[in-house]
Amino acid sequence: MTKILTTDQIRALDAYVIKHEPIASIDLMERASQQFVDWLEDNAGDAHCYGIVCGTGNNGGDGLAIARLLVELDYDVKVWIVEGGKPSADFEINRARLPEKVEVHMITGTPAPGIFDWCTLLVDALFGSGLSRPLEGIYADVIDCINAAEALCVAVDIPSGLRADGPSQGAIVRATDTISFQVPKLAFFFASSARYIGDWHTVNIVPWNLCEDFFEKTETDHHVVDNVYHLKKHREKFSHKGTYGHALLVAGSYGKMGAAILAARALLRAGVGLLTIHTPARGYAILQQAVPEAMVSIDPLEDYASALPSSDGYSVIGIGPGLGQADVTVKMMHKILEAYRKPMVIDADALNILAAHRELLSLVPPGSILTPHPKEFERLAGKTANEFERLEKQKALARQLRSVVVVKGAYSSIASPEGVVYFNTTGNPGMATGGTGDVLTGILTGLLAQSYPSLDAAILGVYLHGLAGDLAAHKLGVDSLIASDLIRYLPAAFRKI
Repeated sequence: MTKILTTDQIRALDAYVIKHEPIASIDLMERASQQFVDWLEDNAGDAHCYGIVCGTGNNGGDGLAIARLLVELDYDVKVWIVEGGKPSADFEINRARLPEKVEVHMITGTPAPGIFDWCTLLVDALFGSGLSRPLEGIYADVIDCINAAEALCVAVDIPSGLRADGPSQGAIVRATDTISFQVPKLAFFFASSARYIGDWHTVNIVPWNLCEDFFEKTETDHHVVDNVYHLKKHREKFSHKGTYGHALLVAGSYGKMGAAILAARALLRAGVGLLTIHTPARGYAILQQAVPEAMVSIDPLEDYASALPSSDGYSVIGIGPGLGQADVTVKMMHKILEAYRKPMVIDADALNILAAHRELLSLVPPGSILTPHPKEFERLAGKTANEFERLEKQKALARQLRSVVVVKGAYSSIASPEGVVYFNTTGNPGMATGGTGDVLTGILTGLLAQSYPSLDAAILGVYLHGLAGDLAAHKLGVDSLIASDLIRYLPAAFRKI
């Protein structure tokens, strides 16, 4: 897991490295600029005319060092400096180091339209991650010109105008790529930032062994899930089906039996020992044929789940896929929540029932896993003005329920009962299709049945879900991906970790 640091913590990290490596701040800037240029060399393709747009702070100092390093590689380079504010000491040092042959243009007023037409690639080095106010005036005008240019744009550390730790307003650079130093920023994980960040990448400017102590002692509520190898359990030679739990899946209603099938197949592929599906009578024959490995508990009603046999003997209950919200189903869910006190996986219509009958929230067993998409989360926790506010509400809901809350999306966020959040990094746009959430419910239920701790099950399950989608997309492409493909590639995902 990688910690996501605030801007204040990033400044503290820089100070720590400068003191303990030790290294001068100008030399640390040189190292960052070299890493940036190395990335450009490997990824910028046919770009040959580089325009570097600099502010007068340390981000601008990075830009000037980048310009010099590019000139040393025989690229054509022009520099634009936007005047405003007192130049930083390291900016002045790198300005003095700039070769005389580099054209330097000062921007002191509204720039002319097409000012950057010469460039095939623009480097945005106006402002870094410490920005705390909207950009306006001359800076907004320059950003408008950057965004109007046909050139690719690569941002140094973070697009200028975008705040790292809070919602942004005003003019913001729209980069095609963003190169972040050492760690990503919190803003990178939100959909509202995507059109500004483009694709983000991190480059290391400090060997991890030199800052390991700093990261270990620095507390943060936000982490990146970049591997799960340490979470996966290994099967013992003399284990048996009872070792891996008996899950009860409550799913399906008239017209929605497909959701039950997807969840059940994923649950089995996640490694559960035994599976029973409770479903309306109409689904009996469908499930017996579609999921022969599972047992089926038949509800008295034809079209909706209304009553359950005793919940004793089940390791976990997963509830929600295709369930519907009929009155009899609401009453059944109430009874389940009263009777069953082990952790559950709650998704889809089960979440909508909780949102519509809020008195049931107090009955959710501690350690459960709730998996809303953003609209379902809004119904549960209320509307929010932005994704930073939604994140705080997600933490609050997880603390309130003493459960894990997963908000699904491009970087699914997993909030622990203590309010610590883990952002998942697997998955792709091909997974934006019906049924993939049902697959996730099955995976999580299967892992909980095997006695994984709730948070471990959520982190591992979400990662595997996305990884299966990535493996499927690699073979099939993102446009034609369907939910069943994730189940098909889930074994390969397990093997990969």
